[in-house]
Amino acid sequence: MRQLVIAAHGSRRESSNDELRALVALVSDELDMGFDGVEVAFLELASPSVESVLGELFKGETSEVVVLPYFLSAGNHVVKDIPEEINKALSLWPDKKITVLPHIGAFEAMASVIAQACQH
Repeated sequence: MRQLVIAAHGSRRESSNDELRALVALVSDELDMGFDGVEVAFLELASPSVESVLGELFKGETSEVVVLPYFLSAGNHVVKDIPEEINKALSLWPDKKITVLPHIGAFEAMASVIAQACQH
């Protein structure tokens, strides 16, 4: 099985975390690219953690995870923290595969999203 994990910062404000959970549900409805499911994971301040999500997926039938960093820029969480979480998981699950996509802000499509937002 192949899963998508959207990894975000996390917030003390639970409604902010719920916004991301709602977005993940929408992505799950839209996604038709060979993924068996979509999960949300947080680096800090919220649950579930990246570590726990990867562990739960790999304890099951998941053999491959694609991680999408839900960040606008390549700060420490993108450059340092997410790779550390991936390396920890791979040390525990060496037979599994994890691919990390560029952070969301690196996609050229963000220009269109910003332009659309300005039209409202």
